[in-house]
Amino acid sequence: MNNKILALAAHPDDIEFSCGGTIQKYIEGKKDIYYVVLSPCTKSLPEGSEPDRLYKELEKAVSHLGINPDKIIHYQYPVRDFPAYRQDILENFIKLKRTYKPDMVLLPNTFDVHQDHSVVREEGIRAFKNSSILGYELPWNNLKIKQNYFVRLEKRHIDAKLRAIREYKTQAQRYYNSDDFFYSLASVRGVQINTKYAETFELIRWVE
Repeated sequence: MNNKILALAAHPDDIEFSCGGTIQKYIEGKKDIYYVVLSPCTKSLPEGSEPDRLYKELEKAVSHLGINPDKIIHYQYPVRDFPAYRQDILENFIKLKRTYKPDMVLLPNTFDVHQDHSVVREEGIRAFKNSSILGYELPWNNLKIKQNYFVRLEKRHIDAKLRAIREYKTQAQRYYNSDDFFYSLASVRGVQINTKYAETFELIRWVE
């Protein structure tokens, strides 16, 4: 059940920041995971960077989670402009559905206010409505969150998540990008279900 998973990310690092520990646990459990990323975020890169710098960081990052680079699916949509490409994104998602037939899809939750994330969520739900769907947490983009699906984690899963995040040298300056923050968040989510560490999701749809 839920052995083939598509993780949908508007930008490189969305999956690692939100649910990297869960991804690592699922990989340990022999889940077949494909990482779908829509934008290289070229406009957001430091001046003088190679256009694919974030995609190169992504390949290094997912190695810590156990995802093979040949299971990364790249697109070239311009960052912050996803609303203008909504139909094209939907059509690509439908092609992915037909090709991979995922049991589960991970995507941004309902309360994520980033415009690119909103498009990924809305078109992802349209395309993959016959799969189980979980909405992941990026607290700095969430006005609130519906926490009704939790994944118990061990310290090794959080450690792997942080090793992956550290590969994003372009994101090192982010105010939320610290080991203390991610350990603390995982601890809070763990307390909510009486365990040491956890990550939480919005359960959007469950199909068995």
